[in-house]
Amino acid sequence: MKSPLLSLPGAVPAEGVDEGVAAHYGDLFREQRALADGSGFVDLSHRGVVTVSGEDRLSWLHLLLTQHVSELPPHRATESLILSAHGHIEHALYLVDDGETVWAHVEPGTQGALTAYLESMKFFYRVEVADRTDDFAVVHLPAGSIAEAPEGVLVRETPYGRDLFLPRADLESYAEKNGPAAGILAYEALRVEQHRPRLGFETDHRTIPHELGWIGTAVHLQKGCYRGQETVARVQNLGKPPRRLVFLHLDGSEVHLPPHGTELRLADDGPDGRKIGFVTTSVRHHELGPVALALVKRNVPVDARLLAGETAAAQEVVVEP
Repeated sequence: MKSPLLSLPGAVPAEGVDEGVAAHYGDLFREQRALADGSGFVDLSHRGVVTVSGEDRLSWLHLLLTQHVSELPPHRATESLILSAHGHIEHALYLVDDGETVWAHVEPGTQGALTAYLESMKFFYRVEVADRTDDFAVVHLPAGSIAEAPEGVLVRETPYGRDLFLPRADLESYAEKNGPAAGILAYEALRVEQHRPRLGFETDHRTIPHELGWIGTAVHLQKGCYRGQETVARVQNLGKPPRRLVFLHLDGSEVHLPPHGTELRLADDGPDGRKIGFVTTSVRHHELGPVALALVKRNVPVDARLLAGETAAAQEVVVEP
């Protein structure tokens, strides 16, 4: 779904999963600094929007999600996952309940599979699932923003900022009144700085929540059964995850950032050494320079110097080994 805000001056379209919104509006670092200072907004209208209504919505979702939501108060933001039977991450949901309906925004293009799964699990519960992506657009206001949400617009407030579920028809008029707009690259740079994982970037087909530090923020360890809980409990009580998320400081002399999937090796072993992980997201940060998130094997020493392809990298611990 192509955003009308791509017509704003300087807009450069994003590619890949984020196609449909602007990568930037002509000045990546200015846009990052504006978000870091609490001004502007980010067009996330390419993200999926899914709602669950009905009187059983919270108790029903509680059975399916990794998060404790049976008593979720209205307007309190949370996030949750849906796991496979083997405990691998399939969906990430960013939730808020308005008192009558649970609203969630999800990764672009995943809303169809998510709604299909939820529909298949309705059984006798009094719930209604809907894909509202055509009607509502997600807009992000950074932490510290004093901009007011339009009247009647649902807000999901987090430590990292506020997500607005804005009627899609109002997106252009909102941008006119609340600019400047910042592109998805500025948003991603701050996400990487904050060590926040993203489905499809920090995850692959075998990622489990412990590897990314999603325990606590998206997984509740004292709730009842849900699909994949056995894996979560086993890792929590008996062992360690096979991989761990790290934050990388990349060699700033390199012209190109290592793309998603770039293999990581120990610097002492050279570029032909054994693969010990891969880059998940790399960005240029306005203060930190080129940085990245990556998944490495758990037993990689925390002080080991790494190579991302041919780019030297120093790691910071995100998930303890």
